Amino acid sequence: MRATLSVPATSANLGPGFDAFGLALDLCNDVTISTDETPAITWEGEGADELATDGSDLVSHTMATVAARMGLELPGVSMHGVNRIPLARGLGSSSAAAVAGVVLASLVLDLGIHDDPGGVFSLAAEIEGHPDNAAPAAYGGFTIASGDGAVCRLDPHPDLRPVALVPDVRLPTAEARAALPETVTLADAVFNVAHAALVVEALTRDPSLLRTVLRDRLHQDARLALVPDVREVFDELQRRHVPVCVSGAGPTLLAFAMNDTPPITQAVLGGSGAWRIWPLRARAEGFSIDG
Repeated sequence: MRATLSVPATSANLGPGFDAFGLALDLCNDVTISTDETPAITWEGEGADELATDGSDLVSHTMATVAARMGLELPGVSMHGVNRIPLARGLGSSSAAAVAGVVLASLVLDLGIHDDPGGVFSLAAEIEGHPDNAAPAAYGGFTIASGDGAVCRLDPHPDLRPVALVPDVRLPTAEARAALPETVTLADAVFNVAHAALVVEALTRDPSLLRTVLRDRLHQDARLALVPDVREVFDELQRRHVPVCVSGAGPTLLAFAMNDTPPITQAVLGGSGAWRIWPLRARAEGFSIDG
């Protein structure tokens, strides 16, 4: 058996949709697996020199976890990954790996889970712990994950023009989450509920609303305080009326290009070249299998 799997990057939270909203992006990791070749694990692309080749990487770990839950043993496999999603940047690299592991284990063991995005989501979210990222990686599109297993998938508006702004610093998710307050005021909770409802409308029906609805009072300020240079860029984009939010736990920012706002350039981001500017598209499809 030989197959190649593609899994998209994802941007979670999307401003006020803390731990619930996710958007699949047209930036994919590919993993090719074969049971007919000498067992080995190799990587290329983003973070390739940091990823384990001894079977302890998250893709392999997830595969082994799925097999163990089914009471089965994985055969030796050859696996080669092409990473395009940067590590520890808030673009769902861990969830992409978990989704890949569930799908590949299903293919190798002929479990049939890969035919059901819901089954893939459930296992990946449980193993990796971030349903807001696992949902769009499995289902594609714009997703709302309730945290108790329910997911609603909606079609993103075709005019959405997301732009990932990726800095040359990392922010581990655990550190970013540890910075969040334990409690919030009622006023802040109400603010986020109202704006989250409007984000659904903006992403699916009226992108012009994005300029005003991406505001948040639960998590973004605390996370941006950990990366002052990113905070400066975030504030500058807001001054220029560019819709922007922290992507996942950060430090990547997700902006949205609009017809009436200036292009996002290195000059806007400080001119140091310390940022990568990736114009992307929302991806309607979640993971896909070739072969």
